[in-house]
Amino acid sequence: MGYAKVNECIIPTDLHIAVKDNTWVRVNEDGTVTVGMTDVAQSLAGPILHAKSKSPGTARKKGRPIATVESGKWVGPIKSPVSGEIVEVNEELAANPRLLNTSPYRKGWVVKMKPDNLDADLADLQIGDEAVEAYRKKIEEENIPACSHIEGTEDYE
Repeated sequence: MGYAKVNECIIPTDLHIAVKDNTWVRVNEDGTVTVGMTDVAQSLAGPILHAKSKSPGTARKKGRPIATVESGKWVGPIKSPVSGEIVEVNEELAANPRLLNTSPYRKGWVVKMKPDNLDADLADLQIGDEAVEAYRKKIEEENIPACSHIEGTEDYE
């Protein structure tokens, strides 16, 4: 996994990122996509206490919630960066929601979806240097504090 660091936040260069909503998309070989929340999102939320995904078979439009997460200081949705049907949820998150903190890009994925119009949705997302620069701008404009990582974080270095 290639990545850049912006304000101690890990920004993968191989994922499609919805910078506005702090979510990411990985295109899978079978035509599905895996969706998760970014390092910036987990850092802003703090230690995650609960994570509940929508059920498989649920259709979601881009921008609609695919899951709800709760930390000690925040409760909110994880918004879908693509439109489609949820085909699988990460069952490990219910038992161990901290995976969103310790492995947001690997073990902490949220759902897998069968996209309705992937090419159109990906056109609205950033990847590579474009994603890194978009996050650099967002972090600066919104005065987002440096990302913090809890003990056991494994996605990095």
